[in-house]
Amino acid sequence: MLFLILSVICSVTVGVIFKIARKYNASATQIVASNYVFALVLCYLSFSPDLTVLDASSPWEILVPLGILLPVVFLFLATSIKHMGIVKTDVAQRLSLIISILGAWLFFGEQFSGLKLTALLFGFPAIVLILDKPTENKENKWIYPALVLLGFGAIDLLFKQIALTSTLPFTSSLFVIFSMALVLMIFFNAYEILFQKAKMDFKSIIFGGLVGVFNFGNILFYLKAHQAFTQNPSTVFAGMNMGVIVIGSLVGIFIFKEKVTKQNIIGLFLALLAVVFIVVSQLN
Repeated sequence: MLFLILSVICSVTVGVIFKIARKYNASATQIVASNYVFALVLCYLSFSPDLTVLDASSPWEILVPLGILLPVVFLFLATSIKHMGIVKTDVAQRLSLIISILGAWLFFGEQFSGLKLTALLFGFPAIVLILDKPTENKENKWIYPALVLLGFGAIDLLFKQIALTSTLPFTSSLFVIFSMALVLMIFFNAYEILFQKAKMDFKSIIFGGLVGVFNFGNILFYLKAHQAFTQNPSTVFAGMNMGVIVIGSLVGIFIFKEKVTKQNIIGLFLALLAVVFIVVSQLN
């Protein structure tokens, strides 16, 4: 249970770091790039991935899209936290499970049970209610958490495909994906520095290092939690998603004083119900 709690804390902390970085005008692209530098080093030291298994037959058609999507969705995540706050962004990320369910049904032939259908019936109105803001608010950037939801859903489906079609060890795949993500972010940063006259920002690198440590910690503790609950993976599934929704919401509301409406609170409750029904469907 300790590993699961640590994974939840690491996941929420990533959002908190992005929230704090905004106050210091830190560069999101430099934060994300630095994040992958630290994540790569930690991945290599912790897992010692075997890169000799890579060849032309490796699933590059999956690895490359993941290498592109991960940093791009991370930038959407940072922008969503900036404009919409931790509460809405964390819940949008966790509700990407709805996309995963639909994708598993449409592309992987998984059965669409009554419980999963019930989860969808709770999940879709939850999305609408959570992304709602008062009508007088002219800065409702709902598109960003929506892109976070769609992006993480697509990433989850691609990771499922790697598990089904690849003989690569997961740690090797992860190292390759992180490497491609870093290369892409180097190009992003080079463009900003050369053509938009942006400057390298030391505090952005510090924030990026913190994001990288906690992002990697989230993955490491999540894997260890699955190893600890080998016979009951749904415990990890439930604890992770409900834990992030609850703790992320509490941090956003009580520490950062993010404003939520009655509709948002109803949406949070429906989101938790959706995750519960998904977990129960996995148990059955």
